[in-house]
Amino acid sequence: MIKRLLIVVFTITSIMIFAQRNSSSPYSFFGIGEDVSRATVEQASMGGIGVALRDYNHLNFINPAANADIRVATYAIGGELSLLNVSNATTSETGNTTSLRYIALGFPIGNKAGFSAGLQPVSNVGYSLLTNVTDTDNNVLEVSRFTGNGGTTRLFGGFGINVIEGLALGIEGAFVFGSIDNNTTSQRANVSLATKYEKNTIVRGSQFKIGAQYKRKLKNDLLLNVGASLQLENELSVSGDERLFSFTFDNNGGEIPRVTLYDRNVRGTLTNPLKSIIGFGIGKENKWYVGVDSEFQSAFGNEGNIINGATYKFESSRRTSLGGYYIPKINSISSYWDRVTYRGGLRFEKVGLLVDGTNSGNNYESINDFGINIGFGLPLPRQLSNINLGFEYGQKGTTNNNLIKESYFNVRLSLSLNSVDWFKKRGID
Repeated sequence: MIKRLLIVVFTITSIMIFAQRNSSSPYSFFGIGEDVSRATVEQASMGGIGVALRDYNHLNFINPAANADIRVATYAIGGELSLLNVSNATTSETGNTTSLRYIALGFPIGNKAGFSAGLQPVSNVGYSLLTNVTDTDNNVLEVSRFTGNGGTTRLFGGFGINVIEGLALGIEGAFVFGSIDNNTTSQRANVSLATKYEKNTIVRGSQFKIGAQYKRKLKNDLLLNVGASLQLENELSVSGDERLFSFTFDNNGGEIPRVTLYDRNVRGTLTNPLKSIIGFGIGKENKWYVGVDSEFQSAFGNEGNIINGATYKFESSRRTSLGGYYIPKINSISSYWDRVTYRGGLRFEKVGLLVDGTNSGNNYESINDFGINIGFGLPLPRQLSNINLGFEYGQKGTTNNNLIKESYFNVRLSLSLNSVDWFKKRGID
């Protein structure tokens, strides 16, 4: 009964939280929003490594081949608190957001295979920006406010199987869905009418991924892990409408529309090129592990009228992650802290976005991201279950060419519940 109740609670929670978008990054303005990492809290605490990691106790969303090593039923749920400082050349602001990172279930299929399914955000949109245009005497000539919310989510299922000793193969399919709302309001000095631009879009599409992992035992009980995954090229359809109109404010601050300049449909596709991740690691089982992941993807493509203006464009993206874990003594009886998993890692990322802060169309800057991570896996008194804490400090963007730099501190929490008897039928419940 308790297990059924947990499933219901997790499902309701995911519906409530995924119905909202939780981001305060100005860079979520571009495209379909700020990309959300597929890494679990455990993997994120190691810089995001995971394509080669074979972990019997935790789920792996980076490489579907890892499902082959699921040996017990595993429920996983993860969340994040993000503290953000946003600055340009002259000012800075702070904010914070909370979000659900994932909710998933995995279980073994026989002795050589496993399956996992869940919900996970793909992109987040959530920004509110205010800009002023002033003259030489610092008098305000125009005020503009940019706001947006929404994002996309994926419903996924993955399967992995050990085909021969040491080699596992996997496949994953996902359905991507979501909605995004963008608004821009402008008011000029000594002009009675303000203008507003509204854009509301719906995003739909699918994703497919294949993966492989190979494990080989070396001398002195060392294990070498090698892994690769390919997310195949796919298209996301974007449809909706956009409207530009003038308005005045009533006595209560509400908007009274006056003249509609245009009201038209938005149609197009966003093409996600092939994304490849390769990595390797070495370590001793249940003792320590060090690994490196390298990810690459060509520039996104788009067709139709889904992108307006010349303020940004896409470029190829790449990410390098380095990290690992250490367990002093996994079966220690005398010391709880000897059974704790200690994690750490670094992440260097070129996010695949070029932005022109001068709005001239010829002065683009690449947006880079960097993060330092540490984490702890805290064992629970129930079999292999644990609570995982992760902390990340990072910086994204730049203040060059009128752009914005983000400094953030993320606190992540996940719960991984493992049991060998959750799928067994009991005589008495």
